[in-house]
Order: sequence, then C-alpha cells, then structure tokens
Amino acid sequence: MSHTPSDDARAQTAHARVVLVGNPNVGKSVLFNRLTGRYVVVSNYPGTTVEVARGQARIGGITCEVIDTPGMYSLSPITEEERVARALLLREQPNVVIHVVDAKNLNRMLSLTLQLLEANLPVILLLNMMDEAERLHLHIDHHALAKRLGIPVIPASLISGRGVEELKNIVSEYLSGRQSRNLPPAD
Repeated sequence: MSHTPSDDARAQTAHARVVLVGNPNVGKSVLFNRLTGRYVVVSNYPGTTVEVARGQARIGGITCEVIDTPGMYSLSPITEEERVARALLLREQPNVVIHVVDAKNLNRMLSLTLQLLEANLPVILLLNMMDEAERLHLHIDHHALAKRLGIPVIPASLISGRGVEELKNIVSEYLSGRQSRNLPPAD
C-alpha cells in the first residue's frame, strides 16, 4: 500500500485540537456545546481536581478535539484552575485557541489576548455578548481590532448562534493549514 498526501492530511487532523479560553462566565461552555453537541467528556486534569470538558466536533470536514478550559484571567497562574488552563495551552499544542470574551468588558479582557499572542499561540478572538454590548450602545470596531492585533476577531452572541458559522469557517482555515499563524499586527 502506498503513502498518499491524503494520508498526511488524515494524520495531521487526527490530533487537531481547538482550545477554548477566557475569563469565567464569558460563554466558553455555550460555545463548547455549540461546537460539540453531545460528544462531551468531563474529567479531572491529571494530578488535579479541576474538571476539563473534552468533546469532538467536525469543522470544515475535519474532526477535532475541542477542549473547554477552566476560567482564567492570565497566563501567569494564581489559582489551580489557571494552572490547569495554562498547562493545557502549553502542553496540548492546539491548532487554534479561541479566546472568548465578554464584549461589554473588552478592555479588561484584552490583557489575556495579548499574553496568548506573546506565547505565540494561534488565536481567534470571539467577542461574545455583542447583542448586550449593542443594547448598551457600545461600539466595537472589530475590523480595526483585528487589524491592530493581527488576528481574526468575530462579533458573536452565542446564545442566539450569531457568529458561530463565521467562527467555524475561520477555525476550518486553521485546522486545514490555510491559516496557521497569526497575521502580523498593524503598526
């Protein structure tokens, strides 16, 4: 039996990982459920009592493992949950990291985005709760933010499903290798 390029693609995607990160209560679990449906496995991270949810998703024709990390504020861990989330990010070698933020509190949450970028992780920024931000008359120019950070920025409302298809399309680009790293940020 001969080796083909499709064998390489299957081998690459067999270990495709999408890791969800963000502060507590920003919608990571809602996104996890939207991506994985019923394929959910919750277990303690090795050597800890911290639960990590793992599930499978099929995005852009590629089967991947989706990992929902505990809430974290920083890559400099203080709590056991943050230590677990940091270990997952650095050891699991994700194909893409989706940083879920509360759009109403974006300024407060961008420091973690910057830390993820400094760690050279492939990041997508998901601005969740945009419907609530808009009701509060908060304007977020996600195109300008994407250009400034050099990463995809997607406005979303995960409860209603807004932004989920756009997110899946971009995740698919990361998983297939069409976009493997962050764009250079604007000066």
